Amino acid sequence: MNQINCLVVDDEPIARRIIETYCSHLSYLSVVASCGTALEAKNVLQQQRIDILFLDINMPVLDGISFLKTLKLQPQVIFTTAYKEYALDAFDLAACDYLLKPFSLERFIIAVDKATEKLQTQSFASPEPIETKKDDYIFIKTDGKIFKIQHHDLLYAEASGNYTKIVTNQQVLLPTMTFSNFEEQLPRQIFFRVHRSFIINKAKISHVEGNRVFIDKTEIPIGINYKEAFLKELGFS
Repeated sequence: MNQINCLVVDDEPIARRIIETYCSHLSYLSVVASCGTALEAKNVLQQQRIDILFLDINMPVLDGISFLKTLKLQPQVIFTTAYKEYALDAFDLAACDYLLKPFSLERFIIAVDKATEKLQTQSFASPEPIETKKDDYIFIKTDGKIFKIQHHDLLYAEASGNYTKIVTNQQVLLPTMTFSNFEEQLPRQIFFRVHRSFIINKAKISHVEGNRVFIDKTEIPIGINYKEAFLKELGFS
């Protein structure tokens, strides 16, 4: 396995040392730098290639979530936090995983494995990083009109025969398109299929209960064949 460059960002020295120690147990991880503030980390990111960023959320001056929003090119991000209420914000920013302090070496390795899998799917054919911005919207044609749907407005989608029911914050659309064709247009880091007939926006999850996931007040079933992968996606494997 190729060497993976890591950056640790946490205002607590003890928390940084724990992550550094955990990284030392995995020979393919190399801690390039360990920073106490987001501004220090920004300088490192401008000078070196970072593959995995271990990022604390609750930090002075600039918190982790605000810092991540400033980055145009993002490495695989693993949030580290003592506050579980930040989890939805992490999903909204397409973080690879989040670790709730205090976390074990086993849980740390699970998070690193997720990041490593995603890194392996990326293409490094070009020696120079090419800055690209993925569209954060899709266009849907129905009823003789073309609608622009922002990803953050899309709550969930439901298969309905040869149609796909698309539910957003503002409206419900029913275009003539198969569910699989619609799914192909969505970024997988934001949307997840929880049932053969349902795709949800992970950032819109209010809570999960049994075999049901709630998007606001809407109850959506979790299919038996999808539940294990879904829970793993949420960090509960």
